[in-house]
Amino acid sequence: MTDTALIMKSIEYRIRLLGYIKKANAGHTGGSLSCVDILNVLYNRILNISPQTADDPDRDRYVQSKGHSVEALYVVLADRGFFPESDLETLCRFKSPYVGHPTRKIKGIEQNTGALGHGLAFSVGAALAGKMDGRSYGVFTLLGDGELAEGSNWESMLTAAHYRLDNLTAIVDRNQLQISGRTEDICALESLYDKFTAFGWSVRSVDGHDVTALKSVLCSTPFTQGKPSMVIANTVKGKGVQFMENIAKWHHGVPTDEQFTLAISQLKSRLQEVLV
Repeated sequence: MTDTALIMKSIEYRIRLLGYIKKANAGHTGGSLSCVDILNVLYNRILNISPQTADDPDRDRYVQSKGHSVEALYVVLADRGFFPESDLETLCRFKSPYVGHPTRKIKGIEQNTGALGHGLAFSVGAALAGKMDGRSYGVFTLLGDGELAEGSNWESMLTAAHYRLDNLTAIVDRNQLQISGRTEDICALESLYDKFTAFGWSVRSVDGHDVTALKSVLCSTPFTQGKPSMVIANTVKGKGVQFMENIAKWHHGVPTDEQFTLAISQLKSRLQEVLV
């Protein structure tokens, strides 16, 4: 898939996930929009996994620690053929397995997540198991920046460095907003680069909406032999929809009919620009 095709795919994913959120009348809109490009690159260019190899012991593992942004993950998994996209018509409905956080009831999802601070710990365990079993698979996990206030993340980082887990890559969706406001106002994180480095990780920063840059960085892991890799993906919450961008209230929210029409119009206009 070319870089232009990846860019178009990201826009299409945004259109779809907004449609499902609107129909379900529920969803974590802003964070799903901010991580779409990361998931797009992972599943279309990086991860060694497919619906046919979902149970293969040598498959790559992906864990979405920021599980509340599951709408983006659902749309990408459906596009990759893990389940029929028509299943998402039942999102958040009674008895539907497509709930507001990832669950292993759905093909392609490695671990139940949503209780923040758990995904990295699970990923460390999976990476350590791979080392112990002599497997060649990689483990990738996506963290929210607000999630980093959970102490279990830092325990996991220490453990990953101690066991030299260079088969582990963590990505932080650094959109600088969480449900209560700006991360730096609630529990300051900076300098993340220095903190991660001090914890024994090899660190890179990247524009989290530049699919070419994301592809380049994620293709080059491990950054340092014997060290886990950390990618700080600088993103914008609500990316792609102007009235949602960088607005904390869109952490969770459903657009009105008028807002939905405007959002889809903006995304389709962007799609036409790429086509030209």
